Amino acid sequence: MNISVALAGNPNSGKTTLFNALTGARQHVGNYPGVTVEKREGKWVSEGESISVTDLPGAYSLTAYSLEEKVSRDFLLDNRQSVVIDVLDATNLERHLYLAIQFMELGVPLVIAVNMMDEAKKEGVQIDIKQLSSLLGVPVIPTIAREGKGKKEIYETLKKDFSSKDSRAFGFDISYGELLDKGIDEFEKLINDLPSIIQKYPSRWAALKYIEEDPEIVKLVDKCDNSGKIEKKFKELRKKTLDLFDLDPETLILNKRYGYISGIIKQTVTNTKESLDRHKLSDQIDSVLTHSIIGPAFMLGVFYLLFKVTFVFGEIPMGWLEALIGWTGDTASAILPDGLLQSLVVSGVIDGVGGVLGFLPLIAIMFFLITFLEDAGYMARMAYMLDRIFKTFGLHGSSVMPFIISGGIPGGCAVPGVMAARTLKSRKERIATILTAPLLVCGAKVPVFVLLCGAFFGEKAAMAMFWITLGAWAAALVVARLLRSTVIKGDSTPFIMELPPYRLPTLKGVLLHTWERAKQYIKKAGTFILAISIVIWAAMTFPGLPQTNIEKYEAMREKASVEFAENKEAFDSKIVQINNHEQEEQLKNSFAGKLGSMLTPVTKYAGFDWRTNIALIGGFGAKEVIVSTLGTAYSLGEVDLDAPSALSDRLIKDPNFDYATAISLIIFVLLYAPCFVTVVATAKEIGWKWAVFGVVGNTVMAFGFSVLFYQAARSGIFF
Repeated sequence: MNISVALAGNPNSGKTTLFNALTGARQHVGNYPGVTVEKREGKWVSEGESISVTDLPGAYSLTAYSLEEKVSRDFLLDNRQSVVIDVLDATNLERHLYLAIQFMELGVPLVIAVNMMDEAKKEGVQIDIKQLSSLLGVPVIPTIAREGKGKKEIYETLKKDFSSKDSRAFGFDISYGELLDKGIDEFEKLINDLPSIIQKYPSRWAALKYIEEDPEIVKLVDKCDNSGKIEKKFKELRKKTLDLFDLDPETLILNKRYGYISGIIKQTVTNTKESLDRHKLSDQIDSVLTHSIIGPAFMLGVFYLLFKVTFVFGEIPMGWLEALIGWTGDTASAILPDGLLQSLVVSGVIDGVGGVLGFLPLIAIMFFLITFLEDAGYMARMAYMLDRIFKTFGLHGSSVMPFIISGGIPGGCAVPGVMAARTLKSRKERIATILTAPLLVCGAKVPVFVLLCGAFFGEKAAMAMFWITLGAWAAALVVARLLRSTVIKGDSTPFIMELPPYRLPTLKGVLLHTWERAKQYIKKAGTFILAISIVIWAAMTFPGLPQTNIEKYEAMREKASVEFAENKEAFDSKIVQINNHEQEEQLKNSFAGKLGSMLTPVTKYAGFDWRTNIALIGGFGAKEVIVSTLGTAYSLGEVDLDAPSALSDRLIKDPNFDYATAISLIIFVLLYAPCFVTVVATAKEIGWKWAVFGVVGNTVMAFGFSVLFYQAARSGIFF
């Protein structure tokens, strides 16, 4: 069976879940040629047949407003032999049928998969699948993608109805009323004389899209010789629809489509009393959780509770893991002989990577709670509420999700956050969103903040994390307002979003998503951070002390052995002191120490010493490296292996690292340049000019605020 399949559908319809169910492990991810939109492809093997499956980006329509919609449309037009499986949410059939109608008008071979049938049943929604298929004239299959139900029926439908090319012909037209139908016919005749358009687009469909003012079609028509005649015809049609219906042609077409869909819904969907009661309850909950005053207050409470639960329940397992890491270091020290190998394994690998992995319990608990909020439907409510605020700062409601994904609720990642900004139609709003989203508390920053909050704020660590999160939001919004008032001026565009129904998340689903996120954290610690930790260890170890300095410390130890020959306790204490001084000098003489010391005359105004400087330089690669670098630096400086201590204890014992230094460092880490991977993602999305602007601008801003705070604290304003 020579068939290729394209999975399409609205965001959150379960399309990607179905893709995973069909292809299993036989899939790979890339980008569509020439654009940065993610492309997922896989092989579906059934009954010995191999079917190529492409997971198209989620889209609400086939009008090329967003990059995702354009990519989906172009793929279907360039691969007209592909069978489209349009995945619909059974609990919101009316909204999702809008895209299906556009597929039918485009004339692509179509199968409709009505997904989440179990959810619809729970909500009391009954769908007559046979009647729906009869009215639409295409195969309709009920599915439960997360359980793999419906796969067999989809395969049998493809084999029966689409195994030969002759069976793939399809046509469908909606009547948009006498005025528009006549206009579409006239535009179709005009477009038939434009080879550059009809070579790619069906003429009637292109005519319809021109009337809808589709940016891509309008742009193509404007380049043609008779564009003036077509434009004149459109203005005449627009004037008639405004005079007769007080609506422009695009809105009139939209209303007619939804009218057609409404008629189908009345004949195929039945809402039981339980369904109506459930929707009534959902509306009642929303009236409280999205209230202009109660909603934001509740949201802040959710934020604080998230941190409180994370620290309360994460403290014990984190202690266990720290003890395990400490035992591993002690064991390695006992097994390996003194020298470079022992130093590499203990200080470079165990203390470096272990410093990051030690926070895994806290990270996992935070991921679990965030996943629960996502699956329950509360995150969408947050976006709805925050849209009111975002408009004030020159952003769009669709900027909310990139912010949340980047770390609006700590634990996100700026890379998918930057990519999520593709849904923004305005380039200026998109640039402002991409440049400010990395200011949020991503998962890479969390270990740094957890370390400093746990060390210097004790029982108030949860409250400190709460204020850091609010500070990140405030910083991102203020910077966005500044950008939108200066270098990226422009008006905000309207925001429309669909609120998903409240759902009680399944424990299996939440645990699976938590594990996937935690696995990425562990993978990063065991690969990228491990590599950087080893590089930084080498930079802190070599070239070593000159021979004359080594001989100086040997002489000091010999002198101590004579001076304290009869007092072992005093001798041991003196030897530890000498060894620490030697290790300190060795660190300062290393490549990293010299670089850090070179920056100290400037960074001292923010309270940073040479150790902190090295950690922050490593943070340009990945923010978790800040913790691993500090772990390595303080481990190399602590030679009393009989009394090993956690990194937080070492920071507290350092007389040069106090509350003012900790808060100054928090401010800098929060605001300075995003990690290298985020910078590359930013460059791909909006260009290297803006990426460099973000790195330089954020770092200068971060250092400025850190200096202001530290100097104010030293003058006695805060402490």
